[in-house]
Amino acid sequence: MILEPLAARYASWLGLPAEETALPEAAPDEVRAMPVILRMEKAEPPARTPLLEAAAAAALAVCLDERTKPGGEWHEPVRDWVSGHIRKVARRARGTHWQAVQELPGVTISIDGAEARALVPGRVVDVPKEVSRLQISGSELPPDEPGPAPASTPVLMLNPRVPMTVGKAAAQVGHGTMLLAALLDEHRLSAWAERGFRCAVRVPEPREWAELHPGANPAQAWSERSVIAVRDAGFTEVDPGTVTVLAQWR
Repeated sequence: MILEPLAARYASWLGLPAEETALPEAAPDEVRAMPVILRMEKAEPPARTPLLEAAAAAALAVCLDERTKPGGEWHEPVRDWVSGHIRKVARRARGTHWQAVQELPGVTISIDGAEARALVPGRVVDVPKEVSRLQISGSELPPDEPGPAPASTPVLMLNPRVPMTVGKAAAQVGHGTMLLAALLDEHRLSAWAERGFRCAVRVPEPREWAELHPGANPAQAWSERSVIAVRDAGFTEVDPGTVTVLAQWR
């Protein structure tokens, strides 16, 4: 599976000293990222939670699309990207700009009226003009109250002690679905794909977060609680080594 490099490096990444998580893995002109486009219409902005859920599902849908299999048109760019830092850059779009990015290679997911499109990753220096003209920051969505997560739905829990913009959170939950998928067996992964990689994004109470956190034993956390952690390299908004998301398979 194309996500195997993530599974192979997961535990070692969690064990790195914080400062080493920010070390570059490529020359500046070879840095690769996945653009994640969030539809944020001015007149009718989406709710925060479904937008993050759409972004999380879209990022994984690109990775596991038929076109990423060996010989497929997306295989090489996705393979090259997952071999290093799985950087994502979230941008907002509306109106004609949103329509323009629909023509670029990627997958759009719609959840409860919110839409996000994840594009095939590539070198940051080669980002198409339809994407580069979109703003990365400047918009925010207020917290909402989505209620309990549906049963038998993977949950992505945002760190309750680390404020993140909607763009940063979108990138982090996208990392979460990818890492979760990398550790699943074929049967569970196929069942998830049939549900469109639907997931729930929630902000837990600090006590719940602490209880689920893998700590120094990620293998045990996965085997006993089906929990993985997303640890950020700290290039934007948060300090290097910060655990931004806990993802739990249910």
